[in-house]
Amino acid sequence: MPLDALLDDRKVTILKAIIKTYLETGEPVGSRTISKYSDLKLSSATIRNEMSDLEEMGYIIQPHTSAGRIPSDKGYRFYVDQIMLDKESEVTEFKEMMVQKVDKLELVLKKMAQVLAANTNYATMISGPSYHKTKLKFIQLSKMEKHKLLVVVVVEGNIIKNTMIDIADNLSDEELLNLNILLNSSLNGLTIEDINLDVISKLKGDAGIHSQVVDLVLNEVAVAIKAGEEDLQIYTSGATNIFKYPELSDGDKASRLIDTLEHKEVLQEFVAEVNSGTEEEAGIQVYIGDESPVQSMKDCSVVTANYDLGGGLRGTIGIIGPKRMDYEKVLGTLRNLMNQLDTAFKKDER
Repeated sequence: MPLDALLDDRKVTILKAIIKTYLETGEPVGSRTISKYSDLKLSSATIRNEMSDLEEMGYIIQPHTSAGRIPSDKGYRFYVDQIMLDKESEVTEFKEMMVQKVDKLELVLKKMAQVLAANTNYATMISGPSYHKTKLKFIQLSKMEKHKLLVVVVVEGNIIKNTMIDIADNLSDEELLNLNILLNSSLNGLTIEDINLDVISKLKGDAGIHSQVVDLVLNEVAVAIKAGEEDLQIYTSGATNIFKYPELSDGDKASRLIDTLEHKEVLQEFVAEVNSGTEEEAGIQVYIGDESPVQSMKDCSVVTANYDLGGGLRGTIGIIGPKRMDYEKVLGTLRNLMNQLDTAFKKDER
C-alpha cells in the first residue's frame, strides 16, 4: 500500500523510477526515459501527465524549463519510508522462516563442537552465523531543522539506522539533493573495507565545502555496517584436551590457552581476523605457531574453515591443537562438516 493515499500504484512506480534513475545519473529525468525504464507500457504523454501530478503533489521538481524532473525532499522521504516498510516486511518474513532453523542451528553448532573435540582430541570453536562484509544499500539525508540533518542508512541484512547530526552550515534544498546523489552514487554496494582512503578522498573532494558533512555521514555508515556484524556467538568444546599434549600442558601455556577459549571476546577478534581476507582466502586456512593472530595460540596450530548459509551469513569453524596435529584428518573432517552444514541449511532455502 502506498504511504500517501493519493498515490496509486502507477504513480508510485513512476516516482520510484524517477528517483532510482536520478540517483544513478544525477541528470533530470524525462518521460521518455521512464517509458523505457518501467514495464508499465505507457506512452510518454501518459507518463508526462503522471509526472505533472507528482510535481503538483510536491514529490518531484523541475529545475529548469523544458528539463526533466528530479526528486524533492518529499519524494526522497517517500522513497526512504517505502524502503523501510519493504525491509520491515522482509525482516518479518525472514524471521518467521528462519527462527526454527536458527534455533536448530544453535543446537547443531553446540553439538558439532562437542563431536569435533571428541573425534579429534583437540580443542574446537565454532562461531554462529553473522553477516560478513556487509554492504551499504541506501543513504538519505533530510533536513529536520536548522543545522540538523536526519541520516538514514540502510545496509545489507535489513538493518536501518536513523541518526540526527549537527552541521555547521544550513544546506539549501539543491545542495542537499546533490549530497544525496553524491553519497549514493559513490557508496552504494560497498562494504566498510571498500570505503578506503581513495574513496573517501574523492568523495570529500566532490563534496567541496560540504566535506565535513560527508565525514559525519561516513561515521554513521560505519556504525550501521558494524551493527550487522556484531553479537557473534562462539561455541567451544574440548579445552581440556590440550592437557593430552606435553608441549601444551605446561602450566603457563595451558592456562593462557584455556583462558582464551573461555573468553569469547578474544575468539571473536580471532574470527574477525580470519574473515578479514579476500573471498579467495575464505576457505580452509591453517595457522602454524607464530602465524596465529592470537598471542596465546602461538604454540599451537589452528585450522579454520568458513561455512556459508547464503545471503551474506557466514560462520567459522576452528580446531586448535599441537603443531604435530593430524592435519590430514582435521582437513578432511572440516570439509565434511562444511558440506553437511551447506546441505542441512543453505539448500533448504533455495
